[in-house]
Amino acid sequence: MAILAASMALPAAAQVDLDAYLRKDRFGEIKLSPTGAYYAATMPGAERTALVVIRRADKTITAKVSGVPDSDIHDFAWVNDERLVVAMAERFSALERPSPTGELYAINADGSGGRMLIGHRDSDLGIGAQSVKLNDFRAAALVDDLPQDDRNVLVSIQGFGATPETQIDRLDVYTGRRTTVATAPVARASFVTDAHGEVRFAVGAGDDNASKLYYRDKRESAWRLLNDEAQSHRAERPLGFAADGRTAYLQVEQASGPDAIVALDTASGERKQALRDAVVDPHRTLYSGDGAVPVGAQYMQDKISSAFFEPTSAQAVLYRKLERAFPGLAVRVVSSTRDERQHLVYAHNDRNPGDYFLYDATSKEADRVFSRAEWLDPGKMAGVRGIEVRARDGLALHGYLTLPAAAPARSLPTVVLPHGGPIGIYDEWGFDRDAQLLAAAGYAVLQINYRGSGNYGRAFLQAGAREWGARMQDDLSDATRWLIEQGIADPKRICIYGASYGGYAALMGVAREPDLYRCAVGYVGVYDLPTKYEANADVARWMRTWSNDWMGTPADLAQRSPNRMATRIKAPVFLAAGGKDSIAPIKHSKLMEKALTEAGVPVETLYYSSEGHGFYTEEHQREFYQRLLDFLSRHIGGAQAK
Repeated sequence: MAILAASMALPAAAQVDLDAYLRKDRFGEIKLSPTGAYYAATMPGAERTALVVIRRADKTITAKVSGVPDSDIHDFAWVNDERLVVAMAERFSALERPSPTGELYAINADGSGGRMLIGHRDSDLGIGAQSVKLNDFRAAALVDDLPQDDRNVLVSIQGFGATPETQIDRLDVYTGRRTTVATAPVARASFVTDAHGEVRFAVGAGDDNASKLYYRDKRESAWRLLNDEAQSHRAERPLGFAADGRTAYLQVEQASGPDAIVALDTASGERKQALRDAVVDPHRTLYSGDGAVPVGAQYMQDKISSAFFEPTSAQAVLYRKLERAFPGLAVRVVSSTRDERQHLVYAHNDRNPGDYFLYDATSKEADRVFSRAEWLDPGKMAGVRGIEVRARDGLALHGYLTLPAAAPARSLPTVVLPHGGPIGIYDEWGFDRDAQLLAAAGYAVLQINYRGSGNYGRAFLQAGAREWGARMQDDLSDATRWLIEQGIADPKRICIYGASYGGYAALMGVAREPDLYRCAVGYVGVYDLPTKYEANADVARWMRTWSNDWMGTPADLAQRSPNRMATRIKAPVFLAAGGKDSIAPIKHSKLMEKALTEAGVPVETLYYSSEGHGFYTEEHQREFYQRLLDFLSRHIGGAQAK
């Protein structure tokens, strides 16, 4: 049931056209073939994401890979000039990344030669894949496309039987034949190879979730433990090898401050810091044109910047040229031809979701070849600026503020938008559809990376341990008050809205700060933490460990559950949830609704039995955003949807 909250009449504003914000991007990831004759591109759709091959000469689609409903593309790689290997995924959530299914498929650029290489169920990819028993199931993931080998790739194989170990196999992309080349010394492992395709690093964790990094000199060598997080109190992640095969680059957590990239001499054990930003962790590793050798990193703060191990290297020079050619845009070379004459460059910023350009290193010319969303005019979008706020205990918090394009930045109706996750996830500088839609409706949008978020080093991450609903929540409140002090937010017109953990934070916001917010919106949120704790514990031992380490004990969680604090809430609430949500089951929203109703708090709901963790169906998305804008408009002003 829904109880409509009464509110004072507010002045009407121009309506927001939802179509531009709900329309799916035309393209996702795109990669050039080795000779540059073809593009391979992911294309999001309503039911599934497909991979298409596009002939560069005339932009004709020559091949397509798409799976069952709710399927997605996890990864893909050109093995040679004609053949692609594709790793499939499944969309369990509209809010989180698709989960890999472990299935690999191969196809030629002209659409011929389609074959399921590794599969565990029947599919409609174009051929039938044999079914296998669960205890024979193997999940595969691409590790190395072996640029010097036109027939094989390296894949990791995760077993789920009586002895669930991870191994690396050399896989023939024409026949599907596999040969094991390495077995991991640790559970839940991922691998890193050198420029010659030799498996040299393995990193994983057991039930204690402590990261363990292993190294070996060559295929016949035994694995050696380089780092155990349980002993060193830091995690180390391998990024790759220099061309000499001796120097390895690691991303290493520090006792304080952000992570560093360290150059490790694998023969002598000597370590030297190669790169480190003063504020943020490496956001993305940059590689050589063939994708084999790390050459630098990009960092994300109030914009995206790049830094290189060798400032005079060919890749560094290329990036500096591109940055000058695309002022105001963040640029990234996403793929290159084998001769490194043609480079596919992705350029984007806070107002532009992204364009792809083909840059010719000989002619020094760049042509736009694809746009993710050409119907969005960057000149009409809202700008995003980085901010720094001090929490009440002095901890520096970083985040982003999106302001309406056509309004003075004074006394604005404001939406506080906490991110989901929460641990290790962080708000990013770039084009955010929710923030842009809200800004188009006239709202200032505050996104703060509360403690426990990623991108700011180990100490900042660990500061969020067992602080759900406590100091993590204080950070959101402190940032909101800072925005009031700046004169940007109207203190009488602030709402808090979030999804997943952000939904939890929204309801905890109005429970802990009943006089700070005028309304709250919880979208597919978790509201009863003991229930979530038990659900996690039932999945696996490592999930129970994670819940103990990060959420807290059930005794603590009960008093940090907003459904058990409903009597403190004064502001009207809007709840939305899906009946098939396995991450934040709809039971949480119904418990919250019941508690609010019993406490006499106005509550509106939008439930769809067919939806999961976030709404996929366009009609359902439209209904949610129409209801969202209407709810916000009634309580703090701003535009409604057309």
